[in-house]
Amino acid sequence: MSEKDSPEKRPSAREEFSRRVSRKEARKLKVRGRKGQEAWFGLGMFGLIGWSLALPAVAGTFLGAWIDRTWPSRYSWTLTFLLGGVILGALNAWHWVGQERKKIEKDR
Repeated sequence: MSEKDSPEKRPSAREEFSRRVSRKEARKLKVRGRKGQEAWFGLGMFGLIGWSLALPAVAGTFLGAWIDRTWPSRYSWTLTFLLGGVILGALNAWHWVGQERKKIEKDR
C-alpha cells in the first residue's frame, strides 16, 4: 500500500464530492461570463483568417502586375507573386489558428 492509498492521505468522499462540485461551478461561472461572445468570436476568427489570406494575395498580385508593366519579361510575375501571397497568407492564417487553439487549451 503506497502513501497515496493510505487511509490518512486519501480524501474522504465528502471532500472529493466538494472538489468536483467546485470545479463544475467554476466552469459554469466562466462560461456565463462569456455568454453571447461565441458567435462574435467565430465571426471574428473567420474575418481574421480571411484577411490574413486575402491581403498578401492581393498585395502580391498588384506588385506582380506592376513589375510586369514596368519590366516586361517572359515570366508572369503577377502569377508568381499571387502564388507567393497565397502561401504567405496561408502560413499567417495557420499561425493565428494555432495561437487561438493554444489559448483555448490553456483555458481548459
